[in-house]
Amino acid sequence: MLNESQCRKIIDAAIKHALSFASKKKPIEVEVSITGSNLATSRFANNEMTQNQAPDSNVVAVRLLRDGRQARLETLDLSESGIERLVESALEAVKLLEADEDVLALVSAKGMSKKSKEASSRYDLATAELTALERANAVAKIIKQAEDQDVSAAGIYCSGASYIAIGNSNGLFQYHQESTAACSITATADGATSWVLNHAPTASEVNTELLAERVINRAKQARMPEDLPPGKYLAILEPAAVIDLLSYLWWDFSGTSHIDKLSCLLDKVGEKVFGDNITIVDDVTNKNQCGCPFDGEGVPRQTITLVENGVIKNLVHSRLSAKKMQTKTTGHSVAQPSAMGEMPLNIVIEGGISSIEDMIKQVQGDQEAVLLTRVWYVREVDPSTKLLTGMTRDGTFLVKNGAVVKPVKNLRFNVSLLELLNNVIALGTSVRAAGAEGIEVPAVVPAMMVKDFNFTEGTRF
Repeated sequence: MLNESQCRKIIDAAIKHALSFASKKKPIEVEVSITGSNLATSRFANNEMTQNQAPDSNVVAVRLLRDGRQARLETLDLSESGIERLVESALEAVKLLEADEDVLALVSAKGMSKKSKEASSRYDLATAELTALERANAVAKIIKQAEDQDVSAAGIYCSGASYIAIGNSNGLFQYHQESTAACSITATADGATSWVLNHAPTASEVNTELLAERVINRAKQARMPEDLPPGKYLAILEPAAVIDLLSYLWWDFSGTSHIDKLSCLLDKVGEKVFGDNITIVDDVTNKNQCGCPFDGEGVPRQTITLVENGVIKNLVHSRLSAKKMQTKTTGHSVAQPSAMGEMPLNIVIEGGISSIEDMIKQVQGDQEAVLLTRVWYVREVDPSTKLLTGMTRDGTFLVKNGAVVKPVKNLRFNVSLLELLNNVIALGTSVRAAGAEGIEVPAVVPAMMVKDFNFTEGTRF
């Protein structure tokens, strides 16, 4: 892990070396970024600790602009000679590339707003320095809970910190560091499985004993599942299922996806597309969010309302997409050059007041609902309607008369996100959630109760 002073020194040296090759006839612009992490992982399976990894990685990237061309190269060698070789390689590479009319001058430091206090305070020293022994002790408690219940537990517990620094020859310099702790547990009871994942900026927020208790009880509840006929059902989606479905929608809010005519929301800005109860904001300052307060070019991220009461209000923009669409950047660029352009990475979906228990109680009379704790193997079928297919996993249950009545075998589904977000009946409290499908970035999302969730067939497991 490099601190701010160390990053600034490396960046300044790289810029100075690159500019030594510049001339009035052939000026050079240089952007240097450094990313790194020391996220350590303790793994366990079959109620035994299996592995501890503690990598410490640092990557330096140089983006060089000359004669309307740009090149970006990376290295793991942070020595003075390594940085100089990287710069010189970028100088050679840029000669081989064609001029690109879309290349913009690098960001200037003038007029840059200060980093948000919320995003700047995501570093916890105790979490960043959590030891392998401390993680092992937490894992040991998970294993003991599983053994006491005659259940097999597997998973990971990771902790550490990451940072990003970016500077350029126009005087820009930005630095951000944050800590992370996460615990994922899969419990198996007589062939039935359950899964849980908690992701937080501090280890104190990851209560492994409560997570273990929850996942063990759910695995035991999921034993001996029964078949359920395919059809359209009420569905209660826990936050992990919500994020693993809706993450396929995030890039459709980027300016580049509209320029390239690849967004399912094309020409829909200003129109009502989703239900009245759907409001989505990209907000790096949200207390439950993660990530740095500036984008891949060092531009401060703005808080942008994407959807308000079902109406598409705004897109996010890099400097390039903003120029092409004659608007202003919102500070959402990914590292350039990139065909993706930009991405909202700090999604917050406004929640409601219904707990999952409340949603279950709403299922009365002839109604039947399916409780989904997780989805997996999700794939996009039709980009224009955001039709997705996938399967349930790690605990699927039938709900009747206000209660979970039995576990059911996993089901394949086909759902359109455009339809799903018009079929939301109830929303839970928004929480920080992480999944394993689509864009694997945490988001702040609620549990959702939706109608007409289309289950097309059962699976063999």
